[in-house]
Amino acid sequence: MEYNFSVLSYVVMPNHVHLVIYPHAAIKLGRVIGEVKSRSARKILERWRTVKDYRLSRLQVNRSGNIRLVFWQRRCYDHNCRTVETVKEKIQYCHANPVRAGFAQRIEEWRWSSYRAYLGEESGLLKIGTDWS
Repeated sequence: MEYNFSVLSYVVMPNHVHLVIYPHAAIKLGRVIGEVKSRSARKILERWRTVKDYRLSRLQVNRSGNIRLVFWQRRCYDHNCRTVETVKEKIQYCHANPVRAGFAQRIEEWRWSSYRAYLGEESGLLKIGTDWS
């Protein structure tokens, strides 16, 4: 199933991901997040299996006696933004996360982020909807 939404910002951190998304229609965001997690996990696990990545063994969990690989946590932590100011605040929070965590000195140094799209560069991992406001 396809969903009509834009990714306004993202940051990929070593142990979590931040996304700011904008739904263009009345959709259930839980389903969108579930689909994003499902599709990305399949692709990442497929790649890691191909290259026999050492991280695969860290993803093993026992659920009801079955050993499975689990890439994402079951839950996501969401926040509904009701104003443009709140959206801008969340995008800034998202982009500043690597600096707060000590992974970068400046926001623009962290390459796994949509920050450069806001600078006018198109070299990010995803196409970013910067014209939403």
